[in-house]
Amino acid sequence: MSGDAPITSLWQATRAIAWKDLTAERRSRELLSAMLVFALLVILAFNFALDLDPKTRGSVASGVLWVTFIFAGTLGLNRSMATEKDRGCLDGLLLAPIDRSAIYFGKAIANLAFMLIVEAIVFPLYSVLYNVNLFLPGLLLTVVLGSVGYVAVGTLLSSMAVQARTRDMLLPILLFPVALPVLIAAVKASAGYLGGLPMEEIIPWLNLLGVYDVIFITVAFMVFDFIVEE
Repeated sequence: MSGDAPITSLWQATRAIAWKDLTAERRSRELLSAMLVFALLVILAFNFALDLDPKTRGSVASGVLWVTFIFAGTLGLNRSMATEKDRGCLDGLLLAPIDRSAIYFGKAIANLAFMLIVEAIVFPLYSVLYNVNLFLPGLLLTVVLGSVGYVAVGTLLSSMAVQARTRDMLLPILLFPVALPVLIAAVKASAGYLGGLPMEEIIPWLNLLGVYDVIFITVAFMVFDFIVEE
């Protein structure tokens, strides 16, 4: 039973931190509103900028979709940790008698929830504007795997960047190069599903997404304590 106690404590702390973020956002709606408005503006900008024929428009759909998700997700990641820092909540979390990794997992779960909510709203609008059916099981799986990987590394790096005065500029500089594999794999897998390619050509990209998710979640679990101490 003693071995189960730390796991239970970690899960309870993680759940409490995630619930705190979700409850605070439900009351203020600041972060979700900013992410959603930004995502919609990006979609509309691309819609008018890429005034192309239907065939060409369909070929760039996956790229535009993921650029929208990445930009909106970066905004959410930046504001999520910055709000904690500005209000002094981050120091309180660090002083709490809990495993530091619970802070990471709690913030990551909340950030993932925000990103998935924005994606769920973007999907039907994008389908209408670009005349593309996005509601494919494989594409939905790709979006979830890609979002998990992006949030996993983004939450870790935002915890590092929030300590700097130039955090708004620093996070994208740190995040985009590290997240490039997940972005490429997500775009390729999404294009494969939208283009009706055989699964033999899509599976390697899905495998890359899965491996990326596992690696960075594990790395974050191991190094988060050292990052927040700096």
